[in-house]
Amino acid sequence: MDTPPGRSIDDLLAIMARLRDREHGCPWDVEQDFDTIAPYTIEEAYEVADAIDRKDYADLRDELGDLLLQVVFHARMAEEAGHFVFADVVAAICDKLVRRHPHVFGAARFDSAAAQTRAWDALKAAERADKGDADDSALAGIARGLPEWQRALKLQQKAARVGFDWPEVGPVLAKLSEEIEEVRCEFAAGADAERLTDEVGDVLFVCVNLARHAKVDFSQALRHANAKFERRFRRMEALAVASGQALGERTLAEQDALWDAAKAEERQRPTR
Repeated sequence: MDTPPGRSIDDLLAIMARLRDREHGCPWDVEQDFDTIAPYTIEEAYEVADAIDRKDYADLRDELGDLLLQVVFHARMAEEAGHFVFADVVAAICDKLVRRHPHVFGAARFDSAAAQTRAWDALKAAERADKGDADDSALAGIARGLPEWQRALKLQQKAARVGFDWPEVGPVLAKLSEEIEEVRCEFAAGADAERLTDEVGDVLFVCVNLARHAKVDFSQALRHANAKFERRFRRMEALAVASGQALGERTLAEQDALWDAAKAEERQRPTR
């Protein structure tokens, strides 16, 4: 069915209100609350990132719509509870953008991107203080609900803004080698899960730091690694079946040989 012309945000708000109607709406939509919808909101944000990563802009359009629906869904539930309405969400973000960009919407001028970042941090600190948040640490304001790798990145970025950072990538690589060696020692000593959790966590924290210094998006790099593993593993399965024996029936050495074959095929494939 063709999309009706002239759809607007008001149409979306009206559709959401109908879906949440206690008498005539959708039973699933009606029974949802902030807690049950929050995981979908996070999932849709990742779907947007995936579409961008694949450079599938038709899909990106659809995924942005799904993400917008999450905002509308939360706003509708908030309106029903008497907290705020969608227009308040729009007003709040408009006010925040203008307030945090005095160099665009006001007379402020900054000599460098670093000076602008410092001013941004100062504005955010003032906003937190206005809300009664007395935390004046350089690490203040990092959301607890972020994926832990992203919290690690933000902790490192904020620490770096006050000078607590390695000047280049060499020491980060050395630290990564050090942390991996500590994990190896813990395994050799028969360490328990708590010790291994601590040491493996240190390795992962340094990996985030390495990506930051390399100016590589940690999440994107991991998505690429996941996609590469999945692509090669599926090819291993296909090669195994083609030769008459399923992958799970092969020895590990045979599976490794199929993995190497899948990698070799990729190397031989012409690049565009």
